[in-house]
Amino acid sequence: MAAVKYGIIGVGMMGREHLVNLYHLRSEGVAVVAVADPHVHSQKLAVELAQSFNWTLEVFSGHRMLLDSGLCDVLVVSSPNMTHYEILMDIINHRKPHHVLVEKPLCTTVSHCKEVVNAARKRQDMLVQVGLEYRYMPPVAKLIEIVKGGNLGRIKMVAIREHRFPFLVKVNNWNRFNANTGGTLVEKCCHFFDLMRLFAGANPVRVMASGAIDVNHKDERYDGKVPDIIDNAYVIVEFDNGSRGMLDLCMFAEGSKNEQEICVVGDNGKGEAFVPESILHFGTRVAGRDGVQTLKAEDNRIKYDGLHHGSSYLEHLNFLSAIQAKGGQLPAVGLQDGLVSVAIGVAAQLSIEKGRFVTIDEVMDEPCSNASA
Repeated sequence: MAAVKYGIIGVGMMGREHLVNLYHLRSEGVAVVAVADPHVHSQKLAVELAQSFNWTLEVFSGHRMLLDSGLCDVLVVSSPNMTHYEILMDIINHRKPHHVLVEKPLCTTVSHCKEVVNAARKRQDMLVQVGLEYRYMPPVAKLIEIVKGGNLGRIKMVAIREHRFPFLVKVNNWNRFNANTGGTLVEKCCHFFDLMRLFAGANPVRVMASGAIDVNHKDERYDGKVPDIIDNAYVIVEFDNGSRGMLDLCMFAEGSKNEQEICVVGDNGKGEAFVPESILHFGTRVAGRDGVQTLKAEDNRIKYDGLHHGSSYLEHLNFLSAIQAKGGQLPAVGLQDGLVSVAIGVAAQLSIEKGRFVTIDEVMDEPCSNASA
């Protein structure tokens, strides 16, 4: 098997997490051969990590130098959110085709997402997958299987609760400001909007949200600026088949047993997934409370749990399978999925700002910038 050579653009916390996941895929013919990052300390940490795996990395200070090197077949984009657009456009327009796994969110604005989608359509020689890896968490994947199997009937309601710790510190504190992240409901919650859409089997129509900055980061200052990312919100999403989704987000809830609780209700039954307990409850209306089953969700393919309970490993395994498939297999999570998940988040942020429902058409009609970034 010929080695599949990977490069990682952005080797902060998530970039190094991808490096470790790819090391655990080495038996599948994977090797990370290059990284690009302007931050010297991040470069150093990535090189040290690779050395512990007996991997030697070529190190570049910018993504264009990595692209021009011709060293890589596949690129992982795990740089700060606000850099995704420029990097993706450079990759897509480069003379050498590279398959790409881009971390969520796809971009920070709908217009930039649309430009990336449109540019990628012109390239038939590369695959692009968006890193919405929550789909692969074993309890969530099992719940998706139950829903797709028709066990719950027609889905009417999806309720997702994330009660967790505050945002971690990132390089140069880039994640403290909406201008860099797209806002909390884009940066963090595009995962959940993607799951809502997947469970509902429909597209979003309009969004209503209420949120605020109530506890976190209020005493922080960066170059004299106060962080403006919200730390709690409720979001309601209405879909074109009449189903509804609801997100309950709190980022000062460290005293929670589970970080994510995902509840899906259809006209025949109900399923719930709990992370990190990795269990599910599944019951039908006919069987009632006494018939509720408790299932343990496991996936014996996972060789490395990492920061996201094995989902990043499974994400890479899935993408590698698509790359190696001779029949033109498409990525499981494509650019349109990334675009719509960002659009819901942008609509939710705008809803908080305006104090009203915001339609998806309203944010999707945002004109493309045609700017370089």
